[in-house]
Amino acid sequence: MSADRNTKKIKVWRRTRSRFTTLLTVYFFVALIIPNCVLANTESYSAWTVEALILMPLGFYMMWSVVLRRSGVMIWLGFPFIFCSTFQIVLLYLFGNSIIATDMFTNLLTTNPGEAGELLGNIYPAVVLVLAIYLPLLWFAAREIGHKRFISHTARMTIGLTGAALFTLGVLALWPAYHVSERKHVLRDEIFPINVFYNMGLCGSEFRKAYHFDKTSEGFTYTASRPDTLPDREIYVYIIGEASRAMNWQLWGYDRETNPRLAQEKEIVLFRNMLTQSNTTHKSVPLILSSVATDEHDELFRRKGLPALFNEAGFETWFISNQSRQGAMIDHLAHDAQHLVYIRSPRHDMQLLEEMQKAIERSSSPRMFFILHCYGSHFCYHQRYPRQFARFQPDDNVAITAQHAETLRNAYDNSVYYTDHFLAETIAYLRSRRGVASAVLYCADHGEDLLDDARGRFLHASPTATVYQLWVASLAWFSDDYKTAFPGVAETARTHSAAPANTHALFHTIARIAAIRSPYVKKSVSLVDAEFDDTAPRYYLNDHNEAVPYIRTGLQRQDTDYFERCGIEL
Repeated sequence: MSADRNTKKIKVWRRTRSRFTTLLTVYFFVALIIPNCVLANTESYSAWTVEALILMPLGFYMMWSVVLRRSGVMIWLGFPFIFCSTFQIVLLYLFGNSIIATDMFTNLLTTNPGEAGELLGNIYPAVVLVLAIYLPLLWFAAREIGHKRFISHTARMTIGLTGAALFTLGVLALWPAYHVSERKHVLRDEIFPINVFYNMGLCGSEFRKAYHFDKTSEGFTYTASRPDTLPDREIYVYIIGEASRAMNWQLWGYDRETNPRLAQEKEIVLFRNMLTQSNTTHKSVPLILSSVATDEHDELFRRKGLPALFNEAGFETWFISNQSRQGAMIDHLAHDAQHLVYIRSPRHDMQLLEEMQKAIERSSSPRMFFILHCYGSHFCYHQRYPRQFARFQPDDNVAITAQHAETLRNAYDNSVYYTDHFLAETIAYLRSRRGVASAVLYCADHGEDLLDDARGRFLHASPTATVYQLWVASLAWFSDDYKTAFPGVAETARTHSAAPANTHALFHTIARIAAIRSPYVKKSVSLVDAEFDDTAPRYYLNDHNEAVPYIRTGLQRQDTDYFERCGIEL
């Protein structure tokens, strides 16, 4: 009798253990399908696409989970799917829609740990959520592996066959989905996680191109030249701002005094109709530093950038950055500068001016060119300015939630207020250099979402753009000595203050400000030339590196209405 009871206990224990393993397997594929269910509600997919979006991945996850009898092993082998799911949920929390973009993987690889820590600390609700969903899954799976537990044959067959049936139904839904899709890229663009793995591959391809940049651009020359008659000394400063959207600048009509010093500068020229070519730094800044047009993206890896152009024209070139090395195209283009300086923490943008002043006062070169790469309004905003510039209060470090929208906006506006101070001080310093022809060209690399409307969008680099990410602040200043040496340039710039342009114009504009001639410098794209073509279409470089009209960047009605109210035609 005792032996029979022990046998029964063992059988009950085995059945219980098998049921737990089955439940863990169900937990696995249910947890992974969560992002798909959310995307089915946030994206404007057809009913057929939604069917494929849910059934194909669900069926696949079910079949995957029972490939081996030891489901714990299959769960851990499925870690790439778990990683994509956690990443996707966090991004949905931030942006409210869209899948993990190519740019997101690039940002993940190029963002320094300090910036990543700042962001994660402010989106803790999403972090806590994904940890609560996926950490127990991995822990229980590891426990199953350690105890060498197996899923029952019956459960394995049931789950596997059901998964195969669901996967087949999802595949069948693709045919009508393709026929109702405008872009005909349903599988590549709309089925998670296939679209994510495609984007991951595209990211890898971009990194390979950047890695080989020195080889692919070897031998490139701008064949640059300048006029024979030149001033005795020239200094040109090209300032790349960070995440500074036009609508939060007082100079663009904002109702807060975020630009009190620049507002007193009568000689600055505002470029009021400037749009970025990309809403992410690692793409926007290389385009700002390069002569390539938006629709020539592959050419970016075959041409050198602005430092090389000014080197050929006989300038002493400096690249001074307040951002860390990223290992991306920005660094490759910057390395052509004769002097390369990265500011160490703590990093405030006035340190850029201090470094530039030291360089000017030590140098006897008659011609100097500076590229200053700002930290500007990069999140976390309250860390981008000294406390004496905390004009708008409260500006504490808070979680990214709707209830803290005003605090986040205050900190952002303080960062713009500090940028105003930095630019005004830069202009004041150059003005003090008597007998020097000098000019400043400033433009932000992209804008920023600040929980502006019911969409709850925040930050930048989202797969779909908004008016807040696209419309950027840009301006120029010319010294009196410059105006004497190059008459008419400043006046021509002012006539193009409202001209439709995007950041592609910046390379050509600063080159023409410095009177540099080259087959790659186009007068028709320069805002300081009478030949500037204000009828040329403007393009945006999307997540798949395709040049598209701005109206096809994912803008919604509230975005286009905003542009229309501001008199900006897309």
